Amino acid sequence: MEKINKLALIALPLSLILSLFSMNSVSATCSQGQQSCSSDYGVGQYFFGSGGSLDTTCSTSYCAAQTLGETGVGLIKSTTYQAYPGFEVNREPSLQITVNTAAVNMGVLSPSSTATGTATFSVESYLASGYDVISASPAPTSEGHTLASSSTAGLSTPGTEQFGINLVSNTTACGAPTNFGANPVQVPSSAYSYGQAATGYNTCGYFAYANGAIIADSTQSSGQTTYTISYIENISNVTPAGYYAMNQSLIAVSTF
Repeated sequence: MEKINKLALIALPLSLILSLFSMNSVSATCSQGQQSCSSDYGVGQYFFGSGGSLDTTCSTSYCAAQTLGETGVGLIKSTTYQAYPGFEVNREPSLQITVNTAAVNMGVLSPSSTATGTATFSVESYLASGYDVISASPAPTSEGHTLASSSTAGLSTPGTEQFGINLVSNTTACGAPTNFGANPVQVPSSAYSYGQAATGYNTCGYFAYANGAIIADSTQSSGQTTYTISYIENISNVTPAGYYAMNQSLIAVSTF
């Protein structure tokens, strides 16, 4: 029987963004005149330092708050606690994830070559111990058949059914099928942002995929990190032809 090369158009729409925020904390209501409080203590001073005021002075067009002699700003932390000194530091925890790529079209696949594609997303976390980013979707599927994938990272193998991703720069020098992808970018710099590709998704030329796996993380509060997901897809001569699609859900979860 003659072998027929299977052709497949792969589309990977990053269509669902979920930002999940979880924190175990004790709720406290500040008494009148107190600006900061916990379940046990309250602080009524407007500032710590040589001068300033959080009372806002406004005109019809502009508002201003005054500070004087602010000497300690930025992150201070130990293995157990962290603090952000400064008169105008926001006291509200936050977590944000933004998908910058609406869809990835991998084109028509052939057993003789590897299809590649990229997509980007950004994460930032404030007043937390860090965050995890989870990819919670099956690999590309067509009419009941899901492309094979592995939680163990490996090189791209044309002619063998394979779907995988990583979040680093890939080059032919490390065994990647082509030069594509990028390492995580810290915005504005590595002095403020600390996100990284997770284990299994952080090696040049090696790709893996598991539904529900952590693909990126930070071990502390972090400014914006922009990640590039690098996709590979291979098919074999017996991979069923069809339109393979993946609606990839990225879930960001704060850690404390």
